[in-house]
Parts: sequence; C-alpha cells; structure tokens
Amino acid sequence: MTTFYIEQFGCRATQADGAAIERQLREQGCAMASGINSADFVVLNTCTVTAAADAQARDAIRKIHTANPSTRIIVTGCYAQRAPEEIAALPGVTHVVGNSHKPQIPPLLKAISAAPSLSQAGWSAPYHLAPILSGDILAVSEVLVAPVLGGEGNHTRPTLKIQDGCNSRCSFCVIPFVRGTSRSLPVATVLAEIEKLAKSGFREVVLSGINLGTYGRDRTPRVEFLELLRRILNETSIERLRISSIEPLDVTQDLIDLFAAEDRIAPHFHMPLQSASNRILGAMHRWYRAEHYARRVELINEHLPNAAIGADVITGFPAATEDNHAATLRFIEERPFTYLHVFSYSSRPGTRAAALAGHLPGETIKRRARELRALGETKSATFRQSQIGQILRVLTLHRNANGDAAQTPALSGNYLSLTIPEALPHNQWLNVSVAPSDGTTLVGVPTTMSLGHAALKFCHFEPACGRPGESAK
Repeated sequence: MTTFYIEQFGCRATQADGAAIERQLREQGCAMASGINSADFVVLNTCTVTAAADAQARDAIRKIHTANPSTRIIVTGCYAQRAPEEIAALPGVTHVVGNSHKPQIPPLLKAISAAPSLSQAGWSAPYHLAPILSGDILAVSEVLVAPVLGGEGNHTRPTLKIQDGCNSRCSFCVIPFVRGTSRSLPVATVLAEIEKLAKSGFREVVLSGINLGTYGRDRTPRVEFLELLRRILNETSIERLRISSIEPLDVTQDLIDLFAAEDRIAPHFHMPLQSASNRILGAMHRWYRAEHYARRVELINEHLPNAAIGADVITGFPAATEDNHAATLRFIEERPFTYLHVFSYSSRPGTRAAALAGHLPGETIKRRARELRALGETKSATFRQSQIGQILRVLTLHRNANGDAAQTPALSGNYLSLTIPEALPHNQWLNVSVAPSDGTTLVGVPTTMSLGHAALKFCHFEPACGRPGESAK
C-alpha cells in the first residue's frame, strides 16, 4: 500500500487544502504514514506570504531528502504556484504542483507510485528538474467544489474552507497571484459539509477563506456572508461556529448583532489591521482608514465586552517613518485587543510595494517587530487577567503526548487557552471557572454552572467523536 505524509505550512486555508488532499488520498486507497521518514511520498503544502516562508519550505525539502533520499517529494501550495521552477531545481523534488493544478495530486501520486524513486533511478539530484504542473491561477474562475474541508487530520476543531482567492490588490500581498480570484463554495455544499461534521461528532467548526467576508459575491444569485451564517445556525446542528480572519469593513453592525444574539457563534473577531497610519494604509492600498477600524472595535466591545479581538500587523513597510510606527503602537495600546500577529514586511516579487522607494533596513524592521510583539504580549496578559473569575464554556482538546497526563488543554469561545487539572476526554464541553496560572495558559476549574446551554456537570460528558490526537488548536 502506498503511504504518504503531508507537511503543512501557512494559514488555515492552506491547512484545509492539505486536509482535502489527505481525504482524497485515503479514498483512493493510500495510507497516512506515521511520519516523514516512513512515507513513500511527502506532500509539502507551502506558503509564500513572506520570504521566510519560502526559506522554511526549502529547508524542509533539504532535510527530508537528506534523511531519506528514496522519499518522493511533491511540492504544492502558494510557493509552488509562485515560483515552480525555483522549487523544481531543488534536490529530491519529484513533482511541483501549483494551486492551479492541486486537484491533480491524488491521480498524480497514483500514477507515479509504481515508478522508481530518484535514487533508484540513478538521477543526479543536484541537476534534475522536477516536472511542473502549474498554470495561470487567474484563469481559474470556476466555483469551488467539495471536498474542501479539514477534519480528517488530528484536529478536534476542523476547518472548512468556504472561499478561496481574493479580488483586492493590497500592494504588499502576493496571495491574489497565487490563489486567483474570489470563488465560493455553494451554500448547499457548505450546509451539507457542516452537518456531516456535526453528525460525525465534531462540536466546533471553523469557517475559513482567503477573504472570508466576500463569500458568495461570485455566486448567482449573489449570497451574503451574513445570510450564510444565519442558514448554518438554522439548518445545521453544529454546536459552535467560529470564523477565521475577516476584513474590518466586512464587520458590520448586523454581523456584530448576530454574534451578540447567538451563543453558538464564538465571540472571536480576527480583523487584519496592518497599520494604524492612514498614510501607510493608503500606500498599502487598504480599503479603510484607522478611524473605520476603530469604530469596529468599539462596536464589538460595546456588544461583546469579553470577545477576543485579534489583529494582523505588518511592520517595516517601505517608507514607514518612526511616527507611523508610533501611531500604530498608540492605536493598539488604546484599544481592547486581545492578541496580535506581527509580520515583518517582506518584499514579494510582482507586488506594487516591491517597486516602492524607501525599503527599510532589516534591523529597523526587527526592532519595530519586537516592540509590537511586546505590546501584543501585554495586551494578551491584560485580557487573560480580566477573565479570571469568569465562567466560560470550553471545548477540551487532545492531551499532548509529551505533556502532563493529568491535565487537559481546552479552548474557550473567546479564544483563551486553558488547562483543566484533570485527565479528560477530548471534544467535550465543560463549564469552568477561570483561575490564574504562572504561564500564559489559564487554569479552568470545572463547575456545574450553566452558560445558556444545558448544565454540564463535571465528569458528565457527551459522547466523544473518537478522533485521533491533536497537535494544535
């Protein structure tokens, strides 16, 4: 039996793509290997949002090939779409498959599974050029089709990718060139996939996309994202729904009202900020200004004062001054953010920002990134402190095989990581009282208190879904 292993890099959408590949490979009779070294094939699902992401993928290819030269490596994802020839020249790479041809990976693997490995064939790895399957991603205009969901892997909380591509052209971003135009999964398919997950025993599903708020705008008739959320709540039995990153202008009063009214939606908003300097936002070709973003944060905090509010921030954009950087620090400091994802600016080939004057020295970018990350840690600590004594409904996750066997990790609706001081099954709801701890993970003390659902008593659990271990939230 042919064995495979999928090595994932990048965002939730990329992880969902990898889960879809895994499901397709299993359906054609392949088996998931326990690790890279025991796999006949390794599929590297890459990211290219930064130069560091590219370097991480190249390093992984080298390590896999060095450890096991007979392993056949198929490289796919965004880096494979952007620079296929660059990857094809790397020793050990068997095939390069761009996002435009990602659905062809299962039949490709089946077709070449009987072929000799590179070392058996006597190829001189430093000089061969792997075959490339890639094309114009901007010409890919058909709607998405199933399967596109995650959940077959090691996660308690599967990710369902309902939208791909982006029609915006932020000056720093290469993603539209490697993901294509915005495309949406049909509503009926979304509902069917979520209900399938719910029937399988999953309690929480995460909706993801490259530009999630644009879901349905490519459909005929047009569908609004808010309408989709309402239909999911009305027509499926999923117990908790969480949305991943959503652009600030798509966070409307109506959306916030829905979150506030429905306890089946996790009170968690992740809105890319990138900068709080209007000059830099203009240079980035972002569609909002700092005051627009600030109003969204105010509305969320008014209606959902305990909600998680996270943001992406890019530091070191070309010609960004110390005053621009200070404006971003001040903006974040004055608002109830609960965590930050800080990215150092990375010039991406083909983007408008790559041609701008005023690219900053690496040391300046690193120093600003350190300052932003320190502020993010402070905001996270403040939010954790504010939740001590609260009663939260949490979902238990898989216990880490290398961790304390007498503790169970859990995640709250407002995206707090907690540790339950008991060995409990995963994928169970539990009401906990939040207690402090010495680290960044709070302690959740089980309670019988209800949070608007049926009372959940300590050690009285609903049936588990029986999924294997989990390595991440």
